[in-house]
Amino acid sequence: MRAVVLDEHGGPEVLRIGEIPTPERGPDEVLVNVVATALNRGDLLQRQGLYPGPPVVAADGTRYDVPGMEFAGTVAALGNRVTTVKVGDEVMGIVGGGSYAEQLVTHERLLLPIPASVPLADAAAIPEVFITAFDALMIQGGLTAGRTCLVHAGASGVGTAAIQIAKAIGARIAVTTSTGKVERCRELGADLVVDYRTDDFVAAVKEFTGGRGVDVVLDVVGGDYLPRNISCAAPQGRIIQVGVMGGGPAEINLGLLLVKRIQLIGTTLRSRPIEEKVTVSRRFAAEVLPWFDLGQISPVIDRRFAFDDIAVAHEYLATDASVGKVLIDVG
Repeated sequence: MRAVVLDEHGGPEVLRIGEIPTPERGPDEVLVNVVATALNRGDLLQRQGLYPGPPVVAADGTRYDVPGMEFAGTVAALGNRVTTVKVGDEVMGIVGGGSYAEQLVTHERLLLPIPASVPLADAAAIPEVFITAFDALMIQGGLTAGRTCLVHAGASGVGTAAIQIAKAIGARIAVTTSTGKVERCRELGADLVVDYRTDDFVAAVKEFTGGRGVDVVLDVVGGDYLPRNISCAAPQGRIIQVGVMGGGPAEINLGLLLVKRIQLIGTTLRSRPIEEKVTVSRRFAAEVLPWFDLGQISPVIDRRFAFDDIAVAHEYLATDASVGKVLIDVG
């Protein structure tokens, strides 16, 4: 099969497509023909050697470094204990790595059905960002109807998913974004959109909430955003840190954290044990997937690239020009 194999780390030029064997399939695993995958910031870090993923293991034991953390495709073959899907089913899901390939292997319990309202090739824009936003806002953040959240990078894949999820459950949402993406965030339903290049989001959030602060902060930036997030949080608020695009080190006022009784929670999907990934995937399937066919949420796709143009796609994602997801048509 064709796959992007990282033989070295560096810029987009190291993304080369080669031929590798089909990955080994276990008794509870499913072989999927990949129709499309999507880019994530973690892929750029993996390419640079900063965020290693699990190897793709062939039948002869050879290990390959293949990026890619989500997919949409069709079931090609089943392990002998698989009971929940059949050959030919259209599926999507998250993986630790390996979706930059024509085929991948994943546990049957991580597979999600494609909503009837979403074309198969577009469904690759759903798993990673919608599960991340659902888990951060609702499961770990406790966001419910009538409560308020702040989401940074509102025009990112996670941000566009978070806006739609917040509105679907009846919560109020403020987001930060850059100048050219303000209107798109408003169109998606954000109640407050702050241009972080020109405005102070702490002051804007305090005015938006009448001085109380938000119940949940979803942050992919980190760095000097953390002390400002603490200022934005309401008493007993929760800050869910899902990325550190602005850097890991940060100085905070622990006294304010204590006085406001704020919870700071760090989380990623990729590094979780399989049992935890299955749990969040099953909850997402039960609680959120129906909203697609009800017209309450939908994948936001900025543009798509051919598999052979994977390096160009990485260059584009690095420009921060995209709104929503960048897709790669594989099969």
